[in-house]
This record gives sequence, C-alpha cells and structure tokens, in this order.
Amino acid sequence: MPDVIALYIHIPFCKRKCKYCSFISFDDRVNDIPAYIDALKQEFILRSVSATIETIYFGGGTPSLLSPQQLSDILAVIGRCFEIADDTEISIEANPGTVDLKYLADIKEAGINRLSLGIQSFNDAELSMLGRIHSSKEAGAAVRDARQAGFDNLNIDLIYGLPGQNIDDWNTSLHQALDFHPEHMALYALTLEAEEMLAKEIKAGKWPQIDADTVATQYELAEELLGKKGYRHYEISNWSRPGRECRHNLVYWQEGSYLGVGVAAHSYIEKRRSANTGDLDKYIKALSQNKLPPQEIDEIINPDLEIAESIILGLRLCCGINIDDFEKRFGIDIMKQYGKQIEELLNFGLIEKNQEYIRLTPQGRLLGNEVFWRFLPDKI
Repeated sequence: MPDVIALYIHIPFCKRKCKYCSFISFDDRVNDIPAYIDALKQEFILRSVSATIETIYFGGGTPSLLSPQQLSDILAVIGRCFEIADDTEISIEANPGTVDLKYLADIKEAGINRLSLGIQSFNDAELSMLGRIHSSKEAGAAVRDARQAGFDNLNIDLIYGLPGQNIDDWNTSLHQALDFHPEHMALYALTLEAEEMLAKEIKAGKWPQIDADTVATQYELAEELLGKKGYRHYEISNWSRPGRECRHNLVYWQEGSYLGVGVAAHSYIEKRRSANTGDLDKYIKALSQNKLPPQEIDEIINPDLEIAESIILGLRLCCGINIDDFEKRFGIDIMKQYGKQIEELLNFGLIEKNQEYIRLTPQGRLLGNEVFWRFLPDKI
C-alpha cells in the first residue's frame, strides 16, 4: 500500500436523474441513505490501512442530499481508519436546489473545504432540457450562499455543446459564472450515450442535433475568455486560479493512488484497478454481513497498458509529457517506441514537441480522442 492515497466516496442518490447522466445514481432510493451510510462506514473499516489521505472527494449522484451530521459522521470514521493530512483537500459536489446558507455553513464547519457546484447552465431553458432540478436564480443564490458560508475554494461546472445552444447563449453563461469569481471552473462538452433520455429526445426530433463546429467554437471562446480573466488552463476541461487546481483530480491524471469507497467506486492502487459493484442492494447486503462488496472490475495493469495510460493521462494535462521523466520511469525512448504516431500527430497539428515535452496543441485539445487511441497497446 502506498504511503499517500486519495479517497473518493460515491453517493449515488439524486432527487431526479438528469437526462444526460451516465453515472450510477438512483432517484427512487433516498430512503436507503441511512443504510448506505452504515455500509460506507463498514467499508472504511474493512479497507483501513496505514496510509495518509491528502484529498477526499464526495461525488455522485448528489452528495449534498446527505445531512451535515451524516457527512461529519463519515469524516469521523475516515479519521479513525486513516491518517488525514492537516491540509487535506475535502471536496463535495453539490447541486443548487439542494443547499442553502445554513446547510453550506454547517458542512463547512464539518470539515468540507472545497465546494463543486453543478450549475451546468445559467439559462433556464437549457436547465429544463437537461432535466436539472434548479433554476438559474437558484444557481446564483447557491454561489452567493457558498461565499457567505465561508467557502473560498469554489468550482463551478458548466456544460457546452447543448442542442440548439448558440455562441451567444454559451457566452452569457460563461460571463455569469465569471461574475462570481470562482477559484476553479470545469467546462464539459455534452456527451451522450444512446440509452440516455436526452439522446432519445434528440433522435426523436424534440431537440436539434449537436453541431460539432459550434462545439469547437464554444471551447475556443472559453479558452480565450478564461485566459483573459487570469485562469490557468491546466487540463483539457479544467481551468483554475494559480494554485487552485483540483488536487484530487490531479491524482487521477498524474497516476497517483486512489481508493474508491461506495457503490460503483473505482480504485487504483499498486498497478491494480478495481471497482465495486454498481448494484446498490448487493453493496449494502455485503457490508451488512461484514464483507467487502463484490467487484465488477479487478485487473492488474500490464506494462504496455501502464505506458499507454501514462501517455494518455499526461496529454490530458496542458503541460503535457515530460520526455526525460517518461524515459526515467519506463526506460523507454518515447520517440523510438512511438515515433510513427508522434510524427503523424505532429503533421496533423494535434501535438507539439520540443526537447522537454510533448503536449496537445489547441486543435489537439479539441480532438483529444483522435490522439489518444493511437497510443493504445493494440495500435502500436
């Protein structure tokens, strides 16, 4: 077990499932929250190790459906099972419409020090299309309440590339978010699986098809605007004030060790990837019997896949891959091993290279998947 790990806690409950959501979440099981928290506590005990936790992340679902006392109880159990660093980043995802000033002040008092608000849009028509439970007015109120509650490390999530969303619509949401001066912004292009409700509605003609050219222009607009406002673009979809990068997510992108607790939670420790069952009933039942939950994934990462993932994750970061560090870690000259792919991508203008690093170009960030698949083991 490594000395330092990041901890992810999945809270799979929602008031209503959004039309675009592909995460494991349940909008008809809120009555199971107490039993689920008991199961979480038991999983912490069973996975207790001698390791220091430097980041804790409550994700979902809608973690803000948990009461401040429930969150405090969970953090207390974590503190008994692991060593928690003094400067641990403790994040929670929260949805407007589920929080108010008292709630936010109470969770801040409980130890939460980073808040990620899933606003997604400041346009009421877009929020309705996405199936969100809040209005733009409630979104603004949530940000103001967060500031009043003392949160000085705030992320705002927005989604672009929505059906029918034009450049002006996106520009307006961006400016409204920036008016709150968040420390961090995560901007995601809408991606849909065929079985999701919004995808079905688009197919049925209720909404227009997503226009790829508009999506690209929206991304470029965000890059330009956030750059002018002093934000550092540090990962394909993430911008922050200097020093306010999401430390937890950097663990993923920099291939650190992380432990996932809860239904469907993923872990990566000592080159082993695993994932708990996505079945809520099986999860609760196993822990009630003092057993670890069934695993849906349990695999050892072989050297070829480890190298490929290191390249893909490294390229997600705007600083790119340090060539010397890569060679020291793997004993491989990246140009000899991947020269064909790199030359091809250089010619396409999707990456750039000098003596120190290889990184995506602005065009490459738009077309990341066109870059990444070339480094998968079966493509070598």
